Amino acid sequence: MDPERCARVAGHGSRRMTEPRAPHAAEPAAGTSVGAASPYTAYSVSWNLTQRCNLECSHCYMSAFAGADTRGELSTDECRRVMDEIALVNPNVFLILTGGEPLLRKDIWDIAAYATEKRFTTVLGTNGVLLREREAKAMRAHGVLGASISLDSIDRVKHDAFRHLPGSWDAAVRATRVLTDAGLDFSLHMSVTDWNVGEVPAMIDLARELGAKVLNFFFLVRTGRGRDLTDIDPAAYERILIYLARAQGVGGGPPSFVRTLLGMGERRIAEGSSQAFEDPWSTPVGRSDGLLIRAKCAPHFRRVLYEMNPSSPLLRNYAHGSCPAGKYYCRITPAGDVTPCPYMPVTAGNLRERSFGDLWRGAPVFDDLREPKLGGRCGACEFAKICGGCRCRAYATHGDYLAEDPACGYQPGAHGGALIDLPASLTFGLPVDYQLVWDEDARARLQAIPSFARGMVIKAVEAYARGRGETTITKELLADVRSKWGSRFRAST
Repeated sequence: MDPERCARVAGHGSRRMTEPRAPHAAEPAAGTSVGAASPYTAYSVSWNLTQRCNLECSHCYMSAFAGADTRGELSTDECRRVMDEIALVNPNVFLILTGGEPLLRKDIWDIAAYATEKRFTTVLGTNGVLLREREAKAMRAHGVLGASISLDSIDRVKHDAFRHLPGSWDAAVRATRVLTDAGLDFSLHMSVTDWNVGEVPAMIDLARELGAKVLNFFFLVRTGRGRDLTDIDPAAYERILIYLARAQGVGGGPPSFVRTLLGMGERRIAEGSSQAFEDPWSTPVGRSDGLLIRAKCAPHFRRVLYEMNPSSPLLRNYAHGSCPAGKYYCRITPAGDVTPCPYMPVTAGNLRERSFGDLWRGAPVFDDLREPKLGGRCGACEFAKICGGCRCRAYATHGDYLAEDPACGYQPGAHGGALIDLPASLTFGLPVDYQLVWDEDARARLQAIPSFARGMVIKAVEAYARGRGETTITKELLADVRSKWGSRFRAST
Protein backbone atom coordinates (compact mmCIF):
# COMPACT_ATOMS: atom_id res chain seq x y z
CA MET A 1 0.00 0.00 0.00
CA ASP A 2 1.45 3.39 -0.98
CA PRO A 3 2.10 6.01 1.76
CA GLU A 4 -0.71 8.36 0.64
CA ARG A 5 -3.23 5.53 0.69
CA CYS A 6 -2.01 4.44 4.13
CA ALA A 7 -2.56 7.98 5.38
CA ARG A 8 -6.07 8.12 3.91
CA VAL A 9 -7.15 4.81 5.37
CA ALA A 10 -5.63 5.51 8.79
CA GLY A 11 -6.70 9.14 8.85
CA HIS A 12 -10.31 8.83 7.73
CA GLY A 13 -11.42 5.30 8.51
CA SER A 14 -12.66 6.33 11.98
CA ARG A 15 -12.26 10.09 11.75
CA ARG A 16 -14.05 12.06 14.45
CA MET A 17 -13.47 15.74 15.10
CA THR A 18 -12.89 15.97 18.82
CA GLU A 19 -12.37 19.70 19.30
CA PRO A 20 -15.03 21.36 21.48
CA ARG A 21 -17.91 22.78 19.48
CA ALA A 22 -17.19 26.51 19.56
CA PRO A 23 -19.86 29.14 18.93
CA HIS A 24 -19.76 30.11 15.28
CA ALA A 25 -20.79 33.22 13.43
CA ALA A 26 -23.10 33.32 10.44
CA GLU A 27 -21.68 31.28 7.61
CA PRO A 28 -21.34 32.22 3.96
CA ALA A 29 -24.46 31.74 1.89
CA ALA A 30 -24.67 29.18 -0.89
CA GLY A 31 -22.30 29.95 -3.71
CA THR A 32 -19.78 31.72 -1.47
CA SER A 33 -16.96 30.48 0.68
CA VAL A 34 -14.19 31.60 2.94
CA GLY A 35 -11.16 32.53 0.86
CA ALA A 36 -11.21 31.22 -2.68
CA ALA A 37 -14.61 30.57 -4.23
CA SER A 38 -15.60 26.91 -4.34
CA PRO A 39 -17.73 25.33 -7.08
CA TYR A 40 -18.97 22.67 -4.64
CA THR A 41 -22.40 23.16 -3.10
CA ALA A 42 -24.39 20.72 -0.96
CA TYR A 43 -27.28 20.40 -3.38
CA SER A 44 -28.65 17.32 -1.68
CA VAL A 45 -28.46 15.87 1.83
CA SER A 46 -29.63 12.39 2.77
CA TRP A 47 -30.45 12.21 6.48
CA ASN A 48 -30.65 8.85 8.23
CA LEU A 49 -32.83 9.96 11.14
CA THR A 50 -32.83 6.57 12.85
CA GLN A 51 -31.32 3.10 12.61
CA ARG A 52 -34.61 1.58 13.71
CA CYS A 53 -36.49 -0.24 10.99
CA ASN A 54 -39.40 -2.62 10.69
CA LEU A 55 -37.48 -4.62 8.07
CA GLU A 56 -34.04 -6.27 8.04
CA CYS A 57 -33.12 -5.99 4.38
CA SER A 58 -30.27 -8.08 3.04
CA HIS A 59 -28.49 -5.14 1.41
CA CYS A 60 -28.93 -2.48 4.13
CA TYR A 61 -25.86 -0.23 4.39
CA MET A 62 -26.91 0.71 7.95
CA SER A 63 -27.67 -2.83 9.11
CA ALA A 64 -30.92 -1.32 10.42
CA PHE A 65 -33.27 -3.36 12.60
CA ALA A 66 -36.26 -2.91 14.91
CA GLY A 67 -34.28 -3.00 18.17
CA ALA A 68 -31.60 -0.48 17.25
CA ASP A 69 -30.50 1.80 20.10
CA THR A 70 -32.02 5.28 19.72
CA ARG A 71 -30.28 6.99 22.64
CA GLY A 72 -27.59 8.59 20.49
CA GLU A 73 -29.94 10.00 17.87
CA LEU A 74 -30.02 13.73 17.31
CA SER A 75 -32.91 15.26 19.24
CA THR A 76 -35.65 17.31 17.60
CA ASP A 77 -33.98 20.55 18.70
CA GLU A 78 -30.62 19.35 17.40
CA CYS A 79 -32.23 18.49 14.07
CA ARG A 80 -33.65 22.00 13.84
CA ARG A 81 -30.22 23.51 14.57
CA VAL A 82 -28.61 21.33 11.90
CA MET A 83 -31.21 22.46 9.36
CA ASP A 84 -30.40 26.07 10.24
CA GLU A 85 -26.75 25.30 9.49
CA ILE A 86 -27.57 23.52 6.23
CA ALA A 87 -29.58 26.55 5.10
CA LEU A 88 -26.50 28.73 5.54
CA VAL A 89 -24.61 26.50 3.13
CA ASN A 90 -27.49 26.05 0.66
CA PRO A 91 -30.95 27.48 1.33
CA ASN A 92 -32.32 25.52 -1.64
CA VAL A 93 -31.19 22.07 -0.54
CA PHE A 94 -32.92 18.85 -1.56
CA LEU A 95 -33.44 17.00 1.74
CA ILE A 96 -34.18 13.28 1.95
CA LEU A 97 -35.50 12.22 5.37
CA THR A 98 -34.86 8.50 5.64
CA GLY A 99 -33.76 5.78 8.03
CA GLY A 100 -33.87 2.96 8.90
CA GLU A 101 -37.55 3.73 8.60
CA PRO A 102 -38.19 7.47 9.17
CA LEU A 103 -41.84 6.90 10.06
CA LEU A 104 -40.68 5.20 13.27
CA ARG A 105 -39.44 8.54 14.61
CA LYS A 106 -42.19 10.11 16.68
CA ASP A 107 -41.00 13.61 15.76
CA ILE A 108 -40.82 12.98 12.00
CA TRP A 109 -43.56 15.50 11.24
CA ASP A 110 -41.98 18.15 13.48
CA ILE A 111 -38.71 17.69 11.60
CA ALA A 112 -40.47 17.73 8.22
CA ALA A 113 -42.43 20.86 9.13
CA TYR A 114 -39.25 22.69 10.09
CA ALA A 115 -37.61 21.68 6.80
CA THR A 116 -40.63 23.10 4.99
CA GLU A 117 -40.35 26.29 7.04
CA LYS A 118 -36.75 26.56 5.79
CA ARG A 119 -38.15 26.14 2.24
CA PHE A 120 -36.15 22.97 1.61
CA THR A 121 -37.39 20.53 -1.00
CA THR A 122 -38.24 17.65 1.34
CA VAL A 123 -39.05 14.03 0.56
CA LEU A 124 -39.23 10.78 2.52
CA GLY A 125 -37.23 7.63 1.87
CA THR A 126 -39.33 4.72 3.17
CA ASN A 127 -40.01 1.03 2.64
CA GLY A 128 -43.70 1.95 2.44
CA VAL A 129 -44.98 -0.62 4.94
CA LEU A 130 -46.15 2.02 7.43
CA LEU A 131 -47.33 4.54 4.85
CA ARG A 132 -51.12 4.65 4.96
CA GLU A 133 -53.73 7.36 4.35
CA ARG A 134 -52.96 9.02 7.69
CA GLU A 135 -49.25 9.33 6.84
CA ALA A 136 -49.99 10.66 3.35
CA LYS A 137 -52.26 13.29 4.86
CA ALA A 138 -49.50 14.25 7.31
CA MET A 139 -47.02 14.52 4.44
CA ARG A 140 -49.22 17.05 2.70
CA ALA A 141 -49.93 18.93 5.92
CA HIS A 142 -46.23 19.28 6.75
CA GLY A 143 -44.92 20.10 3.29
CA VAL A 144 -43.34 16.79 2.27
CA LEU A 145 -43.51 16.70 -1.52
CA GLY A 146 -43.30 12.97 -2.08
CA ALA A 147 -41.60 9.71 -1.17
CA SER A 148 -39.28 7.10 -2.55
CA ILE A 149 -40.54 3.53 -2.12
CA SER A 150 -38.27 0.48 -2.19
CA LEU A 151 -39.31 -2.31 -4.55
CA ASP A 152 -36.69 -4.89 -5.50
CA SER A 153 -38.60 -7.38 -7.60
CA ILE A 154 -41.73 -7.78 -9.64
CA ASP A 155 -42.18 -11.04 -7.70
CA ARG A 156 -43.66 -10.46 -4.24
CA VAL A 157 -42.12 -13.66 -2.84
CA LYS A 158 -38.59 -12.70 -3.89
CA HIS A 159 -39.00 -9.11 -2.64
CA ASP A 160 -40.34 -10.28 0.72
CA ALA A 161 -37.45 -12.73 1.14
CA PHE A 162 -34.90 -9.97 0.34
CA ARG A 163 -36.61 -7.57 2.76
CA HIS A 164 -37.20 -10.26 5.40
CA LEU A 165 -40.87 -9.43 5.96
CA PRO A 166 -43.82 -11.32 4.46
CA GLY A 167 -46.28 -8.89 2.92
CA SER A 168 -43.75 -6.08 2.41
CA TRP A 169 -44.17 -6.14 -1.40
CA ASP A 170 -47.94 -5.73 -1.13
CA ALA A 171 -47.45 -2.97 1.46
CA ALA A 172 -45.02 -1.08 -0.79
CA VAL A 173 -47.41 -1.29 -3.76
CA ARG A 174 -50.28 -0.16 -1.51
CA ALA A 175 -48.17 2.83 -0.45
CA THR A 176 -47.75 3.91 -4.08
CA ARG A 177 -51.53 3.94 -4.48
CA VAL A 178 -52.02 5.82 -1.22
CA LEU A 179 -49.59 8.49 -2.40
CA THR A 180 -51.27 8.74 -5.79
CA ASP A 181 -54.69 9.11 -4.19
CA ALA A 182 -53.28 11.89 -1.99
CA GLY A 183 -51.85 13.73 -5.01
CA LEU A 184 -48.24 13.07 -3.96
CA ASP A 185 -45.48 12.02 -6.33
CA PHE A 186 -43.38 8.94 -5.67
CA SER A 187 -40.29 7.28 -7.02
CA LEU A 188 -39.41 3.59 -6.95
CA HIS A 189 -35.99 2.36 -5.83
CA MET A 190 -34.70 -1.02 -6.97
CA SER A 191 -31.46 -2.39 -5.52
CA VAL A 192 -29.80 -4.29 -8.36
CA THR A 193 -27.86 -7.44 -7.43
CA ASP A 194 -27.03 -10.72 -9.12
CA TRP A 195 -30.42 -12.29 -8.35
CA ASN A 196 -32.69 -9.58 -9.78
CA VAL A 197 -30.69 -7.91 -12.55
CA GLY A 198 -32.73 -9.80 -15.13
CA GLU A 199 -35.89 -8.07 -13.87
CA VAL A 200 -34.78 -4.55 -14.84
CA PRO A 201 -36.92 -4.36 -18.03
CA ALA A 202 -39.97 -5.73 -16.19
CA MET A 203 -39.44 -3.27 -13.34
CA ILE A 204 -39.61 -0.41 -15.84
CA ASP A 205 -42.99 -1.73 -16.97
CA LEU A 206 -44.19 -2.08 -13.36
CA ALA A 207 -43.08 1.45 -12.48
CA ARG A 208 -45.09 2.81 -15.41
CA GLU A 209 -48.11 0.74 -14.40
CA LEU A 210 -47.99 2.02 -10.80
CA GLY A 211 -47.59 5.65 -11.92
CA ALA A 212 -44.10 6.34 -10.58
CA LYS A 213 -42.53 9.61 -11.66
CA VAL A 214 -38.99 8.25 -11.24
CA LEU A 215 -37.38 4.79 -11.24
CA ASN A 216 -33.95 4.64 -9.57
CA PHE A 217 -31.74 1.62 -10.13
CA PHE A 218 -29.30 1.42 -7.23
CA PHE A 219 -26.31 -0.70 -8.18
CA LEU A 220 -24.88 -2.62 -5.24
CA VAL A 221 -22.21 -1.23 -2.94
CA ARG A 222 -21.15 -4.01 -0.60
CA THR A 223 -21.31 -2.31 2.79
CA GLY A 224 -23.32 -2.95 5.96
CA ARG A 225 -25.34 -6.15 5.56
CA GLY A 226 -24.69 -5.85 1.84
CA ARG A 227 -21.15 -7.12 2.41
CA ASP A 228 -22.55 -10.64 2.15
CA LEU A 229 -24.23 -10.11 -1.24
CA THR A 230 -22.85 -10.84 -4.69
CA ASP A 231 -22.53 -7.94 -7.09
CA ILE A 232 -22.97 -8.40 -10.83
CA ASP A 233 -19.69 -8.61 -12.74
CA PRO A 234 -18.31 -5.82 -14.99
CA ALA A 235 -19.63 -7.53 -18.13
CA ALA A 236 -23.13 -7.60 -16.67
CA TYR A 237 -22.82 -3.92 -15.71
CA GLU A 238 -21.89 -3.15 -19.30
CA ARG A 239 -24.86 -5.06 -20.69
CA ILE A 240 -27.43 -3.50 -18.38
CA LEU A 241 -26.11 0.07 -18.77
CA ILE A 242 -26.12 -0.29 -22.55
CA TYR A 243 -29.68 -1.62 -22.32
CA LEU A 244 -30.77 1.38 -20.23
CA ALA A 245 -29.15 3.77 -22.70
CA ARG A 246 -30.75 2.12 -25.72
CA ALA A 247 -34.13 2.00 -23.98
CA GLN A 248 -33.95 5.78 -23.83
CA GLY A 249 -32.89 6.27 -27.45
CA VAL A 250 -29.13 6.72 -27.04
CA GLY A 251 -27.18 5.60 -30.10
CA GLY A 252 -30.09 6.10 -32.47
CA GLY A 253 -30.84 9.68 -31.52
CA PRO A 254 -33.09 10.59 -28.60
CA PRO A 255 -36.78 9.74 -28.83
CA SER A 256 -39.24 12.51 -29.61
CA PHE A 257 -40.22 13.20 -26.02
CA VAL A 258 -36.55 13.80 -25.08
CA ARG A 259 -36.04 15.98 -28.16
CA THR A 260 -39.01 18.09 -27.10
CA LEU A 261 -37.81 18.23 -23.50
CA LEU A 262 -34.40 19.47 -24.64
CA GLY A 263 -35.79 21.98 -27.13
CA MET A 264 -34.52 20.04 -30.17
CA GLY A 265 -37.84 19.42 -31.89
CA GLU A 266 -40.47 21.65 -33.39
CA ARG A 267 -41.41 23.17 -30.05
CA ARG A 268 -38.08 24.87 -29.45
CA ILE A 269 -37.73 26.83 -26.24
CA ALA A 270 -36.05 30.21 -25.93
CA GLU A 271 -32.28 30.31 -26.38
CA GLY A 272 -30.42 29.90 -23.11
CA SER A 273 -33.29 28.22 -21.27
CA SER A 274 -32.95 24.97 -19.34
CA GLN A 275 -35.59 22.28 -19.46
CA ALA A 276 -34.44 19.37 -17.30
CA PHE A 277 -36.32 19.21 -14.00
CA GLU A 278 -34.84 16.60 -11.70
CA ASP A 279 -32.92 16.37 -8.48
CA PRO A 280 -29.15 16.76 -8.72
CA TRP A 281 -27.95 13.64 -6.95
CA SER A 282 -27.97 10.94 -9.59
CA THR A 283 -27.28 10.12 -13.21
CA PRO A 284 -30.24 10.73 -15.52
CA VAL A 285 -30.89 8.07 -18.12
CA GLY A 286 -33.88 9.64 -19.78
CA ARG A 287 -37.64 9.54 -20.00
CA SER A 288 -39.90 6.79 -21.23
CA ASP A 289 -43.60 7.55 -21.45
CA GLY A 290 -43.26 10.10 -18.65
CA LEU A 291 -41.08 7.88 -16.45
CA LEU A 292 -37.66 9.27 -15.52
CA ILE A 293 -35.14 6.45 -15.18
CA ARG A 294 -31.85 6.82 -13.33
CA ALA A 295 -28.77 4.69 -12.79
CA LYS A 296 -27.28 5.32 -9.35
CA CYS A 297 -23.90 4.27 -7.98
CA ALA A 298 -22.78 3.56 -11.55
CA PRO A 299 -21.01 6.71 -12.80
CA HIS A 300 -19.39 4.70 -15.58
CA PHE A 301 -22.78 4.97 -17.25
CA ARG A 302 -21.43 8.30 -18.49
CA ARG A 303 -18.60 6.49 -20.23
CA VAL A 304 -21.15 4.13 -21.82
CA LEU A 305 -23.20 7.10 -23.02
CA TYR A 306 -20.12 8.77 -24.48
CA GLU A 307 -19.08 5.62 -26.32
CA MET A 308 -22.55 5.19 -27.79
CA ASN A 309 -23.04 8.85 -28.73
CA PRO A 310 -20.53 11.55 -27.64
CA SER A 311 -23.11 14.24 -28.45
CA SER A 312 -25.99 12.57 -26.61
CA PRO A 313 -28.29 15.17 -25.02
CA LEU A 314 -28.49 12.89 -22.00
CA LEU A 315 -24.75 13.14 -21.54
CA ARG A 316 -24.70 16.91 -21.96
CA ASN A 317 -27.64 17.30 -19.65
CA TYR A 318 -25.98 15.62 -16.64
CA ALA A 319 -25.88 18.13 -13.81
CA HIS A 320 -22.40 17.63 -12.39
CA GLY A 321 -20.40 14.79 -13.87
CA SER A 322 -18.79 11.99 -11.90
CA CYS A 323 -19.70 10.62 -8.48
CA PRO A 324 -21.39 13.39 -6.43
CA ALA A 325 -20.27 12.06 -3.03
CA GLY A 326 -18.68 14.87 -1.05
CA LYS A 327 -18.94 17.27 -3.99
CA TYR A 328 -22.65 17.99 -4.21
CA TYR A 329 -24.10 15.41 -1.86
CA CYS A 330 -23.57 14.06 1.64
CA ARG A 331 -25.24 12.01 4.36
CA ILE A 332 -26.02 12.65 8.04
CA THR A 333 -26.20 9.63 10.35
CA PRO A 334 -28.67 9.29 13.25
CA ALA A 335 -25.93 10.35 15.71
CA GLY A 336 -24.87 13.36 13.64
CA ASP A 337 -21.83 12.10 11.74
CA VAL A 338 -21.47 13.59 8.26
CA THR A 339 -20.22 11.26 5.53
CA PRO A 340 -19.79 11.78 1.77
CA CYS A 341 -22.48 9.21 0.96
CA PRO A 342 -24.64 6.66 2.81
CA TYR A 343 -22.51 3.92 1.26
CA MET A 344 -19.21 5.35 2.53
CA PRO A 345 -18.78 4.99 6.32
CA VAL A 346 -16.00 7.58 6.45
CA THR A 347 -16.92 10.46 8.72
CA ALA A 348 -16.00 14.06 8.03
CA GLY A 349 -16.88 14.93 11.63
CA ASN A 350 -19.83 15.17 13.97
CA LEU A 351 -22.52 17.86 14.09
CA ARG A 352 -22.45 17.93 17.88
CA GLU A 353 -18.86 19.12 17.62
CA ARG A 354 -18.68 21.22 14.45
CA SER A 355 -21.21 23.03 12.28
CA PHE A 356 -22.43 21.61 8.98
CA GLY A 357 -20.73 24.48 7.15
CA ASP A 358 -17.40 23.88 8.88
CA LEU A 359 -17.49 20.23 7.90
CA TRP A 360 -18.69 20.85 4.34
CA ARG A 361 -15.93 23.37 3.66
CA GLY A 362 -13.08 21.97 5.70
CA ALA A 363 -13.19 18.17 6.09
CA PRO A 364 -10.15 16.44 4.54
CA VAL A 365 -12.24 13.61 3.10
CA PHE A 366 -14.30 16.13 1.13
CA ASP A 367 -11.11 17.81 -0.14
CA ASP A 368 -9.81 14.41 -1.27
CA LEU A 369 -12.98 13.70 -3.23
CA ARG A 370 -13.25 17.14 -4.81
CA GLU A 371 -9.71 17.18 -6.19
CA PRO A 372 -9.09 13.43 -6.37
CA LYS A 373 -5.82 11.71 -7.16
CA LEU A 374 -7.40 8.49 -8.34
CA GLY A 375 -5.55 5.21 -8.31
CA GLY A 376 -5.57 2.11 -10.48
CA ARG A 377 -7.45 2.11 -13.77
CA CYS A 378 -9.59 5.09 -12.71
CA GLY A 379 -6.48 7.24 -12.32
CA ALA A 380 -5.21 6.31 -15.79
CA CYS A 381 -8.60 6.51 -17.51
CA GLU A 382 -9.59 9.01 -20.20
CA PHE A 383 -12.99 9.26 -18.49
CA ALA A 384 -11.62 10.16 -15.05
CA LYS A 385 -13.32 13.57 -15.10
CA ILE A 386 -16.71 12.70 -16.58
CA CYS A 387 -16.95 9.39 -14.72
CA GLY A 388 -14.28 8.85 -12.07
CA GLY A 389 -15.85 5.64 -10.77
CA CYS A 390 -17.94 5.03 -7.66
CA ARG A 391 -15.84 6.18 -4.71
CA CYS A 392 -18.00 4.20 -2.27
CA ARG A 393 -17.55 0.93 -4.13
CA ALA A 394 -13.80 1.60 -4.26
CA TYR A 395 -13.77 2.07 -0.48
CA ALA A 396 -15.91 -1.01 0.16
CA THR A 397 -13.61 -3.13 -2.01
CA HIS A 398 -10.15 -1.72 -1.34
CA GLY A 399 -10.50 0.30 1.89
CA ASP A 400 -9.43 3.33 -0.16
CA TYR A 401 -11.99 5.74 -1.60
CA LEU A 402 -9.56 6.90 -4.29
CA ALA A 403 -8.86 3.40 -5.62
CA GLU A 404 -10.34 2.05 -8.86
CA ASP A 405 -14.00 1.05 -9.13
CA PRO A 406 -14.10 -2.73 -9.64
CA ALA A 407 -17.52 -2.62 -11.32
CA CYS A 408 -16.11 -1.09 -14.51
CA GLY A 409 -14.43 -3.35 -17.04
CA TYR A 410 -13.03 -0.58 -19.25
CA GLN A 411 -9.30 -0.69 -19.96
CA PRO A 412 -7.85 2.84 -20.21
CA GLY A 413 -6.37 3.81 -23.55
CA ALA A 414 -9.06 2.48 -25.86
CA HIS A 415 -10.05 6.07 -26.67
CA GLY A 416 -6.51 7.35 -27.20
CA GLY A 417 -5.41 7.95 -23.63
CA ALA A 418 -6.01 11.72 -23.56
CA LEU A 419 -8.30 13.00 -20.78
CA ILE A 420 -11.84 13.52 -22.05
CA ASP A 421 -13.79 16.41 -20.58
CA LEU A 422 -17.13 18.09 -21.16
CA PRO A 423 -18.15 21.65 -20.31
CA ALA A 424 -19.37 21.90 -16.72
CA SER A 425 -23.06 22.71 -16.36
CA LEU A 426 -24.02 23.70 -12.80
CA THR A 427 -27.70 23.87 -13.57
CA PHE A 428 -29.13 23.22 -10.13
CA GLY A 429 -28.77 25.30 -7.00
CA LEU A 430 -28.75 28.63 -8.83
CA PRO A 431 -29.70 31.56 -6.59
CA VAL A 432 -33.21 32.93 -6.92
CA ASP A 433 -32.66 36.09 -8.97
CA TYR A 434 -35.70 37.90 -10.40
CA GLN A 435 -34.79 40.08 -13.39
CA LEU A 436 -38.39 40.59 -14.55
CA VAL A 437 -41.54 41.35 -12.57
CA TRP A 438 -43.40 38.28 -11.25
CA ASP A 439 -46.95 38.94 -10.13
CA GLU A 440 -48.26 37.42 -6.90
CA ASP A 441 -50.03 34.48 -8.56
CA ALA A 442 -46.93 33.59 -10.59
CA ARG A 443 -44.74 33.59 -7.48
CA ALA A 444 -47.25 31.34 -5.74
CA ARG A 445 -47.13 28.88 -8.66
CA LEU A 446 -43.34 28.87 -8.45
CA GLN A 447 -43.57 27.24 -5.01
CA ALA A 448 -44.61 24.02 -6.79
CA ILE A 449 -41.06 23.81 -8.21
CA PRO A 450 -38.46 22.08 -5.98
CA SER A 451 -36.45 24.76 -4.22
CA PHE A 452 -33.09 23.66 -5.60
CA ALA A 453 -34.42 24.19 -9.13
CA ARG A 454 -36.22 27.53 -8.67
CA GLY A 455 -33.24 29.64 -9.68
CA MET A 456 -32.90 27.60 -12.86
CA VAL A 457 -36.63 27.81 -13.59
CA ILE A 458 -36.73 31.58 -13.06
CA LYS A 459 -33.86 32.01 -15.50
CA ALA A 460 -35.52 29.77 -18.09
CA VAL A 461 -38.99 31.31 -17.78
CA GLU A 462 -37.62 34.83 -18.02
CA ALA A 463 -35.65 33.89 -21.15
CA TYR A 464 -38.88 32.51 -22.62
CA ALA A 465 -40.75 35.71 -21.69
CA ARG A 466 -38.11 37.95 -23.25
CA GLY A 467 -38.35 35.93 -26.44
CA ARG A 468 -42.04 36.86 -26.57
CA GLY A 469 -41.44 40.49 -25.66
CA GLU A 470 -43.05 40.11 -22.21
CA THR A 471 -41.81 42.06 -19.17
CA THR A 472 -44.11 40.57 -16.50
CA ILE A 473 -44.45 36.91 -15.53
CA THR A 474 -48.10 36.01 -14.96
CA LYS A 475 -49.92 32.78 -14.19
CA GLU A 476 -51.20 32.81 -17.79
CA LEU A 477 -47.63 32.90 -19.11
CA LEU A 478 -46.70 30.04 -16.74
CA ALA A 479 -49.66 28.06 -18.08
CA ASP A 480 -48.25 28.55 -21.57
CA VAL A 481 -44.83 27.40 -20.35
CA ARG A 482 -46.43 24.37 -18.75
CA SER A 483 -48.15 23.42 -22.00
CA LYS A 484 -44.78 23.44 -23.73
CA TRP A 485 -42.50 22.04 -21.01
CA GLY A 486 -44.67 19.55 -19.19
CA SER A 487 -46.39 19.24 -15.83
CA ARG A 488 -43.71 20.48 -13.48
CA PHE A 489 -45.49 23.85 -13.33
CA ARG A 490 -48.58 22.93 -11.36
CA ALA A 491 -50.79 24.97 -9.12
CA SER A 492 -50.05 24.87 -5.41
CA THR A 493 -52.80 23.23 -3.36
